[in-house]
Amino acid sequence: MRHVADGKGWLSLSKARYAMGAKSVGPLQYASHMEPQVRVSTSEGQDGLQKFWMVRAGTQTPEEVGSREAAFLSSALRRRKGLPRTPEPDSSPAPQNPLKWFGILVPHSLRQAQASFREGLQLAADMASLQSRINWGRSQLKELQEKLKQLEPRAP
Repeated sequence: MRHVADGKGWLSLSKARYAMGAKSVGPLQYASHMEPQVRVSTSEGQDGLQKFWMVRAGTQTPEEVGSREAAFLSSALRRRKGLPRTPEPDSSPAPQNPLKWFGILVPHSLRQAQASFREGLQLAADMASLQSRINWGRSQLKELQEKLKQLEPRAP
């Protein structure tokens, strides 16, 4: 597993800049209108625990990442059982891969940089979820310690 702190994404990006030229990989190549390919979503469970996860562009929930396959299977099952068809979900066009801003044949190091930064975002979401669980565990421990103090007999 790669770690964000080791800087592989930045190293790969600098390799790409060296291979393509410093002016070929920079803000001047960015699209005038950018849309995120992923976003981080949060939800709070019944226990008050906050969870974080990545969601791909064009989907509403992380479960919808494979919604087309699920929709196809459910419509096939409905046809077999003679149930009415459900309309296909509207598929919004996925945002363009930002690597295309830098040309058709981009160096492998640029693709590696993109993968490293995506992995870093996933790790950040995982760490935020873990931190939330740690904070929840600490609060539970504190509450139990306070209850234990109340139950202990007081010395005269």
